[in-house]
Amino acid sequence: MSREIRLVAVDMDGTFVRSDYTYDVERFERIRRRMKAAGCRFVVASGNQYYQLRDQFPQCQEELAFVAENGAYILDGREVVYTASMPREHVEYIIDVCREYPDVKNVLCGVKSAYCQRGTVDQDFFDLTRIYYHRLEWVDDFKKVEDQIFKFAPTVPDEKTEYYCDVFRERLAGKAEPASSGRGSVDLIVPGCHKASGLKRLVQRWGITQEQCVAFGDGGNDTEMLQYCGHSYAMANAPEAVKRAAKAVCPSNEEDGVLTVLEQLFP
Repeated sequence: MSREIRLVAVDMDGTFVRSDYTYDVERFERIRRRMKAAGCRFVVASGNQYYQLRDQFPQCQEELAFVAENGAYILDGREVVYTASMPREHVEYIIDVCREYPDVKNVLCGVKSAYCQRGTVDQDFFDLTRIYYHRLEWVDDFKKVEDQIFKFAPTVPDEKTEYYCDVFRERLAGKAEPASSGRGSVDLIVPGCHKASGLKRLVQRWGITQEQCVAFGDGGNDTEMLQYCGHSYAMANAPEAVKRAAKAVCPSNEEDGVLTVLEQLFP
């Protein structure tokens, strides 16, 4: 099958990396060399910030592609392929809506950096957010940030994740769509902008087909790309709804399930 596959897309949290955010670097490099020899590209497809994702692959980042920020920021190596952009009036409207809900701890995401607003979150939240956003700044007012904004990343109480997705879906219709990996993490993205839309741009750029693509994921924000790719695997640790969106199930992230499957696909 390896000769038929030209793109492998992996989510990171709960999929490619273990819970301690490590992966078997040497094992991956062996597989990646076989993938490269077979003419297959490796794509990191995550809701996380590009700068954070890039730092996870210091040995080969120039050779990878990134569908970052849930499809809002796409790069082929260091070349920017696509950057989503929210109109300023939509950005300000979303800020106002989120401020109505004390549960919502918001992060504003732009091309240059991500931002936390003083007085709305504490230092512990800022420090935790830096795990996923390696470029993160404090600001006094979201509305005064001068950057190209392509996403919001609110954190909500875990047990209210679906509730807030429904709230955002209703109140932000036409301006932003919620995409969630669960566990209180929600992205508010430009409508129609998700991981699958990012993969489509790379498929067109590289002159391949979706049938030549393989995807791995574990969260609700992976469902579109799992459905889009000709071959797809939900992790054993994924919710049942995500497993139904995929063509197959593979071992969990703690068992290095992605690498196990890739060794079978690229022997």
